[in-house]
Amino acid sequence: MKIINREQDFFVHHRTVSAVKRVEFVSNRVTYILQRGRWCNIFVLNVHAPSEEKSDDSKDSFYEEIEQAFYHFPKYHMKILVGDFNAKVERKNIFKLTVGNESLHQDRNDNGVRITNFATSNKLVFESMMFPH
Repeated sequence: MKIINREQDFFVHHRTVSAVKRVEFVSNRVTYILQRGRWCNIFVLNVHAPSEEKSDDSKDSFYEEIEQAFYHFPKYHMKILVGDFNAKVERKNIFKLTVGNESLHQDRNDNGVRITNFATSNKLVFESMMFPH
């Protein structure tokens, strides 16, 4: 089954369609799906961040949408944040627990700062940067 929004898609395997509890298109940049898991519900937030050239207002409203969707569900749900953040995240020891050592960038951009701050404040980790590519 394919759930389509203009910017984000979810592909749900036919064996797990019955576990889908809720799908919501928050905006053209933020979509989530909630599935029933064996021990807890699984909340997957799929996002497409504004590009680096966009205004701070559009970036602020994007992160407000993410926060509202993210905080809408209880802490005991497994929460997974995926998508395109249009971010460069640098390797820095201060953020090692959140970012890891394997970022491909030596510098950062505004989107990188924003997603790093969001991840750090919500005790999230960048799994894609924890291991060598």
